[in-house]
Amino acid sequence: MSSRLFAISFDAHQPERLARFWSGVLGLERAGDPYDGVALLSANDAGYRVGFRPSRARKAAQNRLHFDLTSSCREDQQETVARALGLGAQHADVGQGPDAPHVVLADPEGNEFCVLEPGNGFLAGCGSLGALACDGSQAVGYFWSEALGWPLVWDQDEETAVQSPNGGTKITWGGPPRMPDPGKDLHFDLAPEDDQQAEVERLLSLGARRLGSAHGGDGPVLLADPDGNEFRVLTRR
Repeated sequence: MSSRLFAISFDAHQPERLARFWSGVLGLERAGDPYDGVALLSANDAGYRVGFRPSRARKAAQNRLHFDLTSSCREDQQETVARALGLGAQHADVGQGPDAPHVVLADPEGNEFCVLEPGNGFLAGCGSLGALACDGSQAVGYFWSEALGWPLVWDQDEETAVQSPNGGTKITWGGPPRMPDPGKDLHFDLAPEDDQQAEVERLLSLGARRLGSAHGGDGPVLLADPDGNEFRVLTRR
């Protein structure tokens, strides 16, 4: 038994506005969302959606999770950056330095993301959403490999990465030390393949921690992974 990654979701003060930004940057189409919030099809072999769920959380630090966008050539990288800036992004300084070949931007709600230089062999064939880069431990990489049924494609020097057997976006963890909780971030939404409660129990046995129910009863169940990152186990629809 495992969960399907239904969505990688942003905490969003204005879900519709943020969805329009990311749709414009990446050319993603709107998807129906049987849960709360707004969703886009990721157009990615990994099969997840990009979600925007309403949240009042305030961003207090750099995101622990961010997307790395790939580029086919230098002109493609420049065009992506220009398109994002035209849609409301801003340049961001996360300590990358003036000579970094990648460009760090922040979307209209301050979520950092990188537009990578061409020639990144590790993300070759992953699509435009090449990676979800996460600040986290080796243990949490192992946890998510088991939780999603995605094999490890990197495990070295406390850095880990997983990828769907179908390909697409890689999810990576950079090892210690971890950054402080940003308050407002990206999260995983999981769709259980069978019974929600049975899947919750399986995830707890792997090292997750129960936080509660998103709606105080019959709805998504809130859990935290071994690093304390909140995620949701959705109901079957």
